[in-house]
Amino acid sequence: MFEHVTAASPDPILGLSEAFGRDERPSKINLAVGVFKDAAGQTPVLDAVRTAETRLLAEETTKSYMPIGGDPAFGRAARELLLGADHPALAAGRVVTFQTPGGTGGLRVAGDYLKQNHSGKTLWVSDPTWANHHGIFAAAGVAVKPYPYLDPQTNSLNLDAMLGAAQGMREGDIWLLHGCCHNPTGIDPTAEQWTQIAAAAQAYGVLPLIDFAYQGFGAGLTEDAAGLRAVLDVNPEALVCASFSKNFGLYRERVGAFHVVAKDTDTAAVVGSQVKACVRRNYSNPPAHGGAVVTTILGNTALRTQWEAELTAMRDRINGMRTALQAGLDERGVRLTPEGNGFITRQNGMFTMSGLTKPQVQALKQDHAIYIVGSGRINVAGVTPDNLPVLCDAIAAVTGG
Repeated sequence: MFEHVTAASPDPILGLSEAFGRDERPSKINLAVGVFKDAAGQTPVLDAVRTAETRLLAEETTKSYMPIGGDPAFGRAARELLLGADHPALAAGRVVTFQTPGGTGGLRVAGDYLKQNHSGKTLWVSDPTWANHHGIFAAAGVAVKPYPYLDPQTNSLNLDAMLGAAQGMREGDIWLLHGCCHNPTGIDPTAEQWTQIAAAAQAYGVLPLIDFAYQGFGAGLTEDAAGLRAVLDVNPEALVCASFSKNFGLYRERVGAFHVVAKDTDTAAVVGSQVKACVRRNYSNPPAHGGAVVTTILGNTALRTQWEAELTAMRDRINGMRTALQAGLDERGVRLTPEGNGFITRQNGMFTMSGLTKPQVQALKQDHAIYIVGSGRINVAGVTPDNLPVLCDAIAAVTGG
């Protein structure tokens, strides 16, 4: 019965991690998969998370199913982290939230909802974007097209091309935007540019879908939400997919949220009913533990203060590695763009689009046991003081720097 089945291509990111696991060279470095690592190269469990889990295990009374939309307390906490407790959309009751299995699960719910309720509309994603965006929405049956985002000559945002492409979007199309710490480029719009993007979405009648996976990894929790809030200032309707994998370190717990922002309470309820039907047909109801950890931390002043301090430390470590990476390449005479390597410290979040070519990426893997994504994306959060000199030497070798 299975003889006609052919092997699927490896995932462009997770497949690299599988290859990394098989590599027996002791000096190997994995900078492909997007996980935070501390200075020792470990992905830690945050102290605030440990404390919250201890309390939950002591107080838990049931393993019964969660509601389809998840814990209402989680929904409130997730909305307030996203928008701020005093946001007018929350006061008006026009935001409905679904607890999802990670940000990926939220995106798939979005895809199912769009296919079933916005048939014939196109979803536009940045070029480049997170590789799994294409797969998720294709599997849901949603048509996907790219819009320009990166200027590869300068490793900066090509805003004119981005806004020009928006003019060609049809009314009712969906515009996928990265809320902060753009994956894979690390390039975010400025506040002024976000204002222009928000105005374009409103003018052309497109529905913003904001992938918000890295809140707190750019400049801070509030600062990183500024672009999203600018979009909502002039667009009464939007979809938002949020992840808690990175900022809470809850990768394997699969904690995410799918928010529907509607023009009024009645519309929010109607759209929410359609999303609920999508969830029921997909995974029925979300897992509880990771969401309960998030709810416990955000609902306790001391734990929230501790978590925010740990989040700041993670962000500072990433930014410190950006500075060190630029300095290490500069010292070796490597210039990844004609303008040099300054783009590394101008970018935000876990990733940098290095400008390395596919042959250079392949050479890093074959000759130096360094694994990065074929696009040249480097997970800066995986760079440590110990592996930094090895990485810089290897890049110098493959680039002739």
